[in-house]
Amino acid sequence: MVFSIRIRLIYKQNLNMGENNKHDEKKITPRKSDFSQWYLDVIRVADLVEHGPVKGTMIIKPYGYAIWENIQKEFDKRIKETGVENAYFPLFIPYEFLQREKSHVEGFSPEVAVVTHAGGEELTEPFVVRPTSETIMYDAYSRWVTSYKDLPVLINQWANVVRWEVRPRLFLRSTEFLWQEGHTAHATAKEADERAQLMLSIYKKFAEEFLAMPLYTGKKTDSERFAGADITYTTEAMMQDGKALQFATSHNLGDKFAKVFNLKFTDENGDTKYCYQTSWGMSTRSIGGLIMVHSDDRGLVLPPKVAPVQVVVVPVWPKEEFKNEVNSEVEKIMNELKVDFRVKADLSDERVGEKLYKWEKKGVPVRLEIGPRDIKEGCVVLSRRDTGEKITVKRDELKKKIFNLLEEIQENLYRNALKRMEENTERVETYDDFKKAIDNKKFVLGYWAGSSEDEKQLKTETMATVRCFPFEHEDESGKCFYTGKDGAKLALFARSY
Repeated sequence: MVFSIRIRLIYKQNLNMGENNKHDEKKITPRKSDFSQWYLDVIRVADLVEHGPVKGTMIIKPYGYAIWENIQKEFDKRIKETGVENAYFPLFIPYEFLQREKSHVEGFSPEVAVVTHAGGEELTEPFVVRPTSETIMYDAYSRWVTSYKDLPVLINQWANVVRWEVRPRLFLRSTEFLWQEGHTAHATAKEADERAQLMLSIYKKFAEEFLAMPLYTGKKTDSERFAGADITYTTEAMMQDGKALQFATSHNLGDKFAKVFNLKFTDENGDTKYCYQTSWGMSTRSIGGLIMVHSDDRGLVLPPKVAPVQVVVVPVWPKEEFKNEVNSEVEKIMNELKVDFRVKADLSDERVGEKLYKWEKKGVPVRLEIGPRDIKEGCVVLSRRDTGEKITVKRDELKKKIFNLLEEIQENLYRNALKRMEENTERVETYDDFKKAIDNKKFVLGYWAGSSEDEKQLKTETMATVRCFPFEHEDESGKCFYTGKDGAKLALFARSY
C-alpha cells in the first residue's frame, strides 16, 4: 500500500543536529572510534547542514549549498556538451500516473508521499509528491514526439524529490533531497543503451576528475535494478570505513514506459513505433560521499575543484599597530588572486589560531598567512589542507605557486582514494574467504551466479550485497563461490550505505 500523508506544517523544538547535542561543539570523534559519529561531527564543525523540522528533511546551509552549486555548475556543463537541455516539471504528479507501470509503482510504494487533503477538503483524486519524474515527463513526451524528426529527446531537470525514509541520515538518505534527473527518448534500443552507458561514463569522469573520487562502474543484478528498468548501470565508491556508496545510476528503460504512456513516433518508412528511453541521476548524496572519501579527524577535506573557497587569506598582526599595514597587503593579495581563484580573506577579530582552525575544519585546500615580517621579506606562508605542509613563497611567485599547489592537492586526493580502494579490494574463491573479507571491511570481487533468493540470503548472512558486475572484468568467468555453478560472472560485493 502506498504511504499516504496529509500535507500540514509540523513543528519541533529541536531543529539542530539532534544526534550531536551530547558532543562538545568543537569535538570530532576519531574515525576509528565511531565512523558514523565522525561523519556527523565533520558535517557539524564544517557548518554544512542541519536537520529540518520534519523528520528526514534537511536545511542545507550556505557553505554546504555552495558545494552543491559547484557540483551543479560543472556537471551541467558536461551533460550539455552531449546535447542535453534543462527543463522543469511539476512537483505534484497524478496518482494515476504512478500506477500505470506496475513494477515502477511497486518499487516506489513504500517511499511515496501521497497528498489526500488540500484546501481544507479531501481530494477526490489524490496526487503524489515527486519521488522521481519518469511518469510526468513521459506523459509530456507523448505530446511532444510524433515523428522520428522529433528524436532524440534529451532532457534533464534539477529538482527536489521526496522519498519517505525510515532511517534518514544527513545527505546520505533524507526524505527530501536535491538531484538532477535526466530522461531521454530514442528511436532504437541501441541508441537508448548507448545513451545510458554514455551518461554512466560522464558520471565516472566527473567523480574522478572533479571530486577526486575513484569509482567502480558496472551493471546491477536484476534484483537490484531500478523499478521499471530493463538494465541499471551503476557507479560505486568506497568510503573510508570500507562501505560502498552508490554515487549515481543510469537506467536503460527499454520501451516499457513508452507503451504505458503511448510515447510513439512515425519512422522514415511511415511505420509507427514506440520510443526507447533512459533515465539517470545524481543527488546531494554525492556530498556525503565526498565527505567520507576525503575528510580526516581534523574535519572536512575538499578537492580544490569543488571547494567553495580554494584559498583563505589570514592576516597576522602581533600588535594592533601592524593591523592597517597587514590588511592593506591582504587587500592587494585579494585583488591579485580573485580573478583566478575562489578566495576569501578572514578579517574577523578572532585570534589567528582560531581562524586557521576554523578554515581547516571547513576543508579549504590552501590557507595563506601573512604578517609584518612576511611583508618585509616579500613572502607569504601557504599551508596545504591535505598534508598539513607549510610552504614559504615569494610574493611575485604566489599566483603560479597556488595554481600548481591546487593541482597537486586535487591529484593527491585522487591518488590516495584510489590507492585505498585498490588496497582494500580483495578477490575470493570460497564463501568462507568472502565472509572474512567482508568482516574485514573490504570490497570483494568474486564469481557470482546466484539467484535473487541467493542474494537475499547472502545479505541476511553477511549484510553484503552485489554492488555490480564491473565493466573492467566483464570478460572474466569462473565458478560461483556461493552456488558452485560454472560460467559465473565476476561481481563486486560490499556492505553499503
